[in-house]
Amino acid sequence: MSVLSLRLAGPLQSWGASARFTRRTTESAPTKSAVIGLLAAAAGIERGDDASLEPLAALRFGVRIDQPGSRVRDFQTAHHSVSGKSMPLSERFYLADAVFVAAVEGDATLLSDLHAALRNPVYPPFLGRRSCPPAQPVDLGLHDGAASLMEVLGELPWQASGWYRRQHGNRPDIELTVLREACDDEGEFADTLRDQPVSYAAEHRRHALRTVVSDTVRVPGASAGRLPRHDPFDALQEGNV
Repeated sequence: MSVLSLRLAGPLQSWGASARFTRRTTESAPTKSAVIGLLAAAAGIERGDDASLEPLAALRFGVRIDQPGSRVRDFQTAHHSVSGKSMPLSERFYLADAVFVAAVEGDATLLSDLHAALRNPVYPPFLGRRSCPPAQPVDLGLHDGAASLMEVLGELPWQASGWYRRQHGNRPDIELTVLREACDDEGEFADTLRDQPVSYAAEHRRHALRTVVSDTVRVPGASAGRLPRHDPFDALQEGNV
């Protein structure tokens, strides 16, 4: 058993589970469908290749809310570039300044391959929509031999921004919410969400129901020190290009 963890942080994120037509809403945390889609894209699995998608969709999923962010609304108007005809008005919702830690649990060989794909992706990752690129590296590491994704989510450091951590003072630890799939004996206590990916094919995208259980973990708080420095321009330093 292994667990692969991902940091999902960026100026804007959008995780729609039931968004349709001109009103595109967002959930309060990343969906399994979007995270599995990110991993499939990194591995180069094409839309409509349902056989290759199936083992990824079978992974158990959970997400920790490190910094919930704030919901923002984008009201869009557009005209057809040729006819000049007005297009339907639309609303799109985003999470601003949010940070999450997502984890998938399952077969060690599959997760090792996905970890390698994350570090050298075929298609670049995005946070729910292509207009929402991540602000930091997505890969948070592969945890071989972990007992469960809850164990990993309880051990990884708090990933919130410095300004957000300072708002919580010098508390020695902080309680974070985890939204995870139910274990076998928890099904009757779980909510459900139509978020289990079946096919990403453009002509017949399909999702099934999956379980959702709200849980908590305690991690070291703001007094535990600063996160490692990340500067995306480090990769452009002389000698690295």
